[in-house]
Amino acid sequence: MEDVLRPLIVGGASVAITLIVGWAADRLLLRADARHPETPLWGLLRRCGPPLRAVVCSAVLRGSYDTARVAQDHAVGISRVLTLTLIAATAWLAVRVSAAVVESTYSRYAAGARDPARVRRVRTQVTLIQRVVTAVVGVVAGSAMLLTFPPMRAMGTSMLASAGIVGIVAGIAAQTTLGNMFAGLSIAFGDMVRIGDTVVVDGEWGTVEEITLTFLSVRTWDERRITMPVSYFTSKPFENWSRGGTRKTGTVFLHLDHAAPVEAMREKLHEIVRASESWDGRDWGLAVTDTTPSTIQVRALVTARDADDAWNLRCEVREELIRWLRREHPYALPRLATAPAPRRAAVEPASRRADASPRADAKAAPAPRRAEAESAPAEPA
Repeated sequence: MEDVLRPLIVGGASVAITLIVGWAADRLLLRADARHPETPLWGLLRRCGPPLRAVVCSAVLRGSYDTARVAQDHAVGISRVLTLTLIAATAWLAVRVSAAVVESTYSRYAAGARDPARVRRVRTQVTLIQRVVTAVVGVVAGSAMLLTFPPMRAMGTSMLASAGIVGIVAGIAAQTTLGNMFAGLSIAFGDMVRIGDTVVVDGEWGTVEEITLTFLSVRTWDERRITMPVSYFTSKPFENWSRGGTRKTGTVFLHLDHAAPVEAMREKLHEIVRASESWDGRDWGLAVTDTTPSTIQVRALVTARDADDAWNLRCEVREELIRWLRREHPYALPRLATAPAPRRAAVEPASRRADASPRADAKAAPAPRRAEAESAPAEPA
């Protein structure tokens, strides 16, 4: 009977202690969040409830197992499983707590900052810091779990003796991965590219959506994702349209007839940009930038707050100007002038004339005899 009650008592007590500790921690965090609503940390720490309960339950079970003397035939295996569970739960809790601290720090900074570029830079940095912390916690937890096995301890001791050789071999084998990791840290803290920046890579422009220690994801204007290693951005040139500000200057080129009313087009362009929501009010202009024997090239220049507004404004200006020219000044649109070619007398090649002359002489030879016969006087009867 005692063998049956002891596991039930240990398990029930562990669950009860876990629920009590979890409830108390949640109430304390809820009260702290109510007292300090300007600090989002306490509300974020409430997300750590599941890993906290897992840590408490596994710790209570692991601590009481030796004294409870339950299932002594499998004591080593059960004890090791509880230890591994405790290590994993502790790592889970550490990752959740670090994520809450990092997110709270970023939220407070973003709420008080006025420069969007600095906010994006801090966001990129805290994201990579969180990923580094997660990776370190995972490595430490994995190492601790492996060291619970006696054979792995012996292997670890032998590896320490040859740490230099192992380090060289591992460095050569993971050269690309380590290079990408250091490139990711360089991007984050070197302020080279940030989450939310508009960049152009390999002829494609889009917005940086995600930055990790090894790769970077760019979301293009047509919702495609371009994933590239972060080492690309440290070894090759690329365009960053958000560097130093998001403002953008756009151009619209039109090929028109030489008789196009440039002054009237300039006034119409001013009217279009003033009525557009995409124009930021900084600058606009229209000028003839090139000419050909049949057309002139007119360039309209407009400014916008960012690349998306610049694209929309360029399309709007192009459509409105073409519509206005077609309605008010159709002669200004480029035309292709054509004229019928003058008719010329057909001239036969000399070879054909040379070949046809003997035949013509042969056909024309009997003509005089017929003429002489017709002109001869008739004989008297």
